[in-house]
Amino acid sequence: MNTSQSPVQIITRQIIKPAYGMHIDYPVAIGMKNSAVQKKINDAILHLVNQLIYDQTNQLISVQGYPQPLKLTVRGFYEIKNNQRDVLSLSIGNYTMAYPAAHGLTVVKSLTFDITTGKIYQLPELFKPGSDYVKVLSDLIAQQIKTRDLHTLDEFKGIRPDQDFYIADKILVIYFQTYEITAYVYGLPEFPITVYQIEDIIASGSPLMKML
Repeated sequence: MNTSQSPVQIITRQIIKPAYGMHIDYPVAIGMKNSAVQKKINDAILHLVNQLIYDQTNQLISVQGYPQPLKLTVRGFYEIKNNQRDVLSLSIGNYTMAYPAAHGLTVVKSLTFDITTGKIYQLPELFKPGSDYVKVLSDLIAQQIKTRDLHTLDEFKGIRPDQDFYIADKILVIYFQTYEITAYVYGLPEFPITVYQIEDIIASGSPLMKML
């Protein structure tokens, strides 16, 4: 019997503060049968939205050396990456520009939920205990770097155990922040990996297994 729930209905809410040059669009889940799970999901999203605003604004001000920038632009956006099979995976992004800096900085973070419980999955939880998922994923990414002829800042030595990711249907997308492994011109490099490439190390019951 299929007990899978319907896709989550998502609406857009905004944080607008003209005096601070701030316009943030962020997603809100509505109409879920379990109101406690819905609140858990929305609380996690809003926490991440506010954390990005705080971290990125302070980082840019600190990096540029201005205790109070002459002008600040903050633009927030989101993308729904997966909304099926009880898995909601989305990305929250911010572009912040502290004038008179030469250019702004985009930061993107992702959340992957089990919509039946509201649980947020971290990368290690997608794989079987004891599986060397870091090496497996790193090797696949190293192959893509070579094939795509990407120029990294230093020799690519592998992903972090908690590397940024999102799920899009049958694809696990591992990505890196600006300057993390490549120059600014590359933005946030993404590396799609199909579930079939890593099927043997996927944890039972994990969001990736549901995609299979």
